Amino acid sequence: MKIVVGCDHGAVELKAEVLKVLAEFKDIETEDVGTYNAESVDYPEIAEKVCGKVVSGEADRGIVLCGTGIGISMAANKIKGIRAALCGDVFSARMSREHNDANVLALGGRVTGYGPAGEIVRVWVTTEFSHGERHIRRINKMMALENK
Repeated sequence: MKIVVGCDHGAVELKAEVLKVLAEFKDIETEDVGTYNAESVDYPEIAEKVCGKVVSGEADRGIVLCGTGIGISMAANKIKGIRAALCGDVFSARMSREHNDANVLALGGRVTGYGPAGEIVRVWVTTEFSHGERHIRRINKMMALENK
């Protein structure tokens, strides 16, 4: 599995921790699309970089981070084909994959500690979509909203 990761200036340190956690998995390849320092950048540009790779098939999933995770998750969800979930706990991370087949995880660098973020990422990358009929039906309805 390939996971592309990107953040704005508000989450550079948490992104480094996320990349360390992903390195624990031998079957996960990562790509870091920036940003790499505390200089101000606009999170919609980072969301576009990460999500563009997911939608094109260059990556299987993405992880986006900003100060709260809110802005970058909103930007990510504007991109057709993206199901980004802002998760601040392990249960939400599990459900975002199992029930919603989230292809992008959003985290907040200023609100999520390293320990909790690591557990969220571990659960998110190891949880598979359940493929239940009701979940597929709901995802199809959700994705159809992009065309309205």
